[in-house]
Amino acid sequence: MNGRFSAARFLAIARKEFVQMRRDRLTFAMIVGVPILQLVLFGYAINTDPKALPTAVVDQDRSPFSRSIVQGLATSGYYAPRPVGGEAEADRLLARGDVQFAVVFPADFSRRVLRGERPQVLVAADATDPAATGNALGALPVLAARVLDRDLEGTARRAGTHDPPFEFTIQRRFNPEGITQYNIVPGLLGVILQMTMVMMTAFAVTRERERGTFENLLATPALPVEVMAGKIVPYILVGFLQAAIILVAAQLLFDVPMEGSLALLFGAMMLYIAALLALGFTISTVARNQLQAMQMTFFFFLPSLLLSGFMFPFRGMPAWAQWVGEAFPLTHFLRIVRGILLKGNGGAETWPSLLPIALFMAIAALVALLRYRRTLD
Repeated sequence: MNGRFSAARFLAIARKEFVQMRRDRLTFAMIVGVPILQLVLFGYAINTDPKALPTAVVDQDRSPFSRSIVQGLATSGYYAPRPVGGEAEADRLLARGDVQFAVVFPADFSRRVLRGERPQVLVAADATDPAATGNALGALPVLAARVLDRDLEGTARRAGTHDPPFEFTIQRRFNPEGITQYNIVPGLLGVILQMTMVMMTAFAVTRERERGTFENLLATPALPVEVMAGKIVPYILVGFLQAAIILVAAQLLFDVPMEGSLALLFGAMMLYIAALLALGFTISTVARNQLQAMQMTFFFFLPSLLLSGFMFPFRGMPAWAQWVGEAFPLTHFLRIVRGILLKGNGGAETWPSLLPIALFMAIAALVALLRYRRTLD
């Protein structure tokens, strides 16, 4: 055998690899699609300085002063104020995550401003994600110093003093100290479950096909729904074991508060795990081998991680990215787990996030059943 390097042999092998790459359409799509996906997501969708954050306004004063302050909040770009009926409704919206802030004006606000008493305006923030509120809250002192300048011209304004005519009292709810771990660690529960559940189930049928045991499975009298359930249920138990380990570690290592019902959390988690396993089974019916299954899993995992609100503030993304993010079950499960653990949410606040997960599971399961073949093609 000739031990010298042969350019002809090298070129022949390289040509063979290019031909094989061209024939493997999924791999070729990953080569082209992943860089484009990353450029679009990081270039357009990711924003660490959220603007136009939904803000509930409870105006008990209804004066020109309060209206000027609300207009100043909107002009700052960080707040998108809308009036609500009362403090109880504002608190409910904060707990459900429908708004990021609640601004409350006292009934005697304008009278106390004119008297120079520097009244307080309450700004309650959903601080479960400190990165989503930091810049918006940082803009309030400047706003307080300037927003009423025009309204107070020609009045008995505090002569000789430069103090703001009122104060914003900031109340960081659900995470008063702004501890990042309180936001990240509960989110990891959803991320780890997604990564392991989808990947393990995606290998379920492809592994059988690669090992040549898929024919034996097809020869059994088992119905497609029975095969699907038989391959999914064991992984549900694995998911619950992982969840228990993560929650114990969150409590012991990071002292994450657990304000709500763990029974409600595990009930929601069962639906979330079932949705992920249905997706993994769908992937396993499409992929021809385990490499393709891993590629398809990664192609789902990347946008889900970036657009769910786990790594970056969800409301900091443009509207189209938020619409895409709403399609991923991780987005809704993050709201559930953070709401239950940090806010103490109950069923009334949780069910709106359960419905999209249930819809995703139904669609994924239907596609999996339709893709499953009783005979080999």
